[in-house]
Amino acid sequence: MSEAKELQDDEREALVSIYEGDSAFKQVNSETYQYKYGEEGKKSFLLEICWTANYPNELPTFNLETFYNRNLSRTMKDSIASILQTEAEQWIGCGMTYTLFECLKDKLDDLLTDENCNAGDGQQMIIGTANARLDGDQTNSDSDDDGGTNEGKDSKKEAKREHLTKAQKRKQWDRVDSKGNRQRGWNWVDIIKHLSQTGGKPE
Repeated sequence: MSEAKELQDDEREALVSIYEGDSAFKQVNSETYQYKYGEEGKKSFLLEICWTANYPNELPTFNLETFYNRNLSRTMKDSIASILQTEAEQWIGCGMTYTLFECLKDKLDDLLTDENCNAGDGQQMIIGTANARLDGDQTNSDSDDDGGTNEGKDSKKEAKREHLTKAQKRKQWDRVDSKGNRQRGWNWVDIIKHLSQTGGKPE
């Protein structure tokens, strides 16, 4: 048995032991391993690492082209691949699959940002799609070009906020007669109530 095969056997045994009970980890076969990041059905992606015949004396291959990643943008895939490549080059000659899986966990918050994600019902989150980015840029440019228009819209929104609810309108309506005038004595002070709170004039 070659040195590479011995190292692979040792690492395989270690991976199965470390990730036992971790539903995000999957051993596809003796040379292929997957790890799922994020929350399934929300913001998430799947990394697949495949060992070559000479691994770990050479870099493994990183596969992000699985169906699970169908909504992952090319930009995001390239970013993930770059992180993995940089990390893996430091570990040539050593088992590195665990290290590679874990290094992405440390960067997960940066990779899975809300502004880069947009989900549909029953679908995986779309992470950093090009269309979403273009739509965002278009929206920003429209906002810059139509500054005056937006100010008008803002004032309309503020005006809408001042509208009374049905309950408030009904309460005001009950306070006036059919001609819109307030009833006589609407602002009179309840003398008995007033005196009970302040006390009468001392004798």
